[in-house]
Amino acid sequence: MNTNLEQEFVVLLENNQNILHKICKLYTADLDAHQDLFQEMVIQLWKSYPKFKGDAKFSTWAYRVSLNTAISLYRGKRTKITLVEWDQSFANIRYEEYNADEEEQLKHLYDAVRQLNDIDKALVYMYLEDKDYAEISETLGISEVNARVKMNRIKSKLKVMLAKKGVV
Repeated sequence: MNTNLEQEFVVLLENNQNILHKICKLYTADLDAHQDLFQEMVIQLWKSYPKFKGDAKFSTWAYRVSLNTAISLYRGKRTKITLVEWDQSFANIRYEEYNADEEEQLKHLYDAVRQLNDIDKALVYMYLEDKDYAEISETLGISEVNARVKMNRIKSKLKVMLAKKGVV
């Protein structure tokens, strides 16, 4: 690939890496697994980037690729991760630590969200990112009405789960 494409990808990834970190936070329980999943998502995004046409926003596309990567890895559908040659230009991507201590109030919420099924986790994550239901439905491949109904049910379920832990 040409260096302009690489530089463009690096800038877009740096500007949107919190998407990846938050997905990692939902699908992993420790720092090592978080970093492994983050790296795998970056690799999958890079491999898919030449096919990115710009029809959707980069962030929407990155959600979809990253969520699919996380879901595939943690459902056990992929038992073998394919390795790709790591280009040194990616060594310059700034990895910002996702500090759970700064978001201690969200710890219980993340714990509860982790107990949800994969689609519900993705829906909650996008909702917390203030994505509108049109973008949520496009990314997850469900109707807007279905996204709204599911979100209302998930909110009720999370309230019950957090109340049982004495958090709410």
